[in-house]
Amino acid sequence: MATDAAAPPRRRGALGRVASALHRHAGLRLTLLLAAPMAWLVVAYLGSLAVLFLSAFWTVDAFTYDVLRVWNTANFHTVLTEPVYRSIALRTLGIAAAVTVIDAVVAFPMAFYTARVARPGTRKLLLVAVLTPLWASYLVKAYAWRTVFSQGGVLDWLGRPFGLAGPGYGTAAVIVVLAYLWLPYMILPIHAGLENLPASLLDASTDLGASPWRTFRSVVLPLVKPSVFAGSVFTFSLSLGDYIAVRIVGGKTQVLGTAIADNVTLDLPLAAALSCVPVALIVGYLLAVRRSGALDSL
Repeated sequence: MATDAAAPPRRRGALGRVASALHRHAGLRLTLLLAAPMAWLVVAYLGSLAVLFLSAFWTVDAFTYDVLRVWNTANFHTVLTEPVYRSIALRTLGIAAAVTVIDAVVAFPMAFYTARVARPGTRKLLLVAVLTPLWASYLVKAYAWRTVFSQGGVLDWLGRPFGLAGPGYGTAAVIVVLAYLWLPYMILPIHAGLENLPASLLDASTDLGASPWRTFRSVVLPLVKPSVFAGSVFTFSLSLGDYIAVRIVGGKTQVLGTAIADNVTLDLPLAAALSCVPVALIVGYLLAVRRSGALDSL
């Protein structure tokens, strides 16, 4: 009797039965926990991509510019066969690749210092410094670079005594600005990879007589390569879809983002077909780096 009196009262009613069922079935708890965000992902993201893909098969009336739900593949044929769109796609791909390579080259020594050389207190301050540019507005940073590149800007002022004109606007300016904007997204994954690198491997390589370059090439780089690929996913995809920075510092440079923006009001189905190109490139890139384990480092 004393034991029964000390036992906690049983939960009664529907709420108690639901709580008991959730306690017994961990999979059910996980399903209910992920149901809302997965539903939002399917409806808001995948649903919008599906609508985008379907609208690419529509057409526009030549006189009224009204969108007609007439199914054909003319827009995809235009995107794939018109030389101007092929040039824009290749230019965009080249810019994204150049930004990724520049960020990887710049980010690696910075991440190595923050992860392996700096003291713990200094390391925290350096990581805050890396994240600080992300707190500023995208437009503020882009327009600041416009001032640097413009005639009479900082670079023009520094080069004037040597007879050098400012770089102005163009593809080179777009690459520099995008590389600056996305650099933190490359530093942080590489920093995490280097921080998890066992120090015993570096000591063993040194004890075996390997030079610093040989240690980097044979020990550090293979182990940190997934982290580099993880950072490249951000820099590549963000550069591939950007068009605001191109509008600000690119001058007459045309990329996929600007081509899509120009056609949204004039030819929405053609803009949708153009939008499928960066989506396909990003999906292909993700599939290419999947085997490296880079997605596990995100």
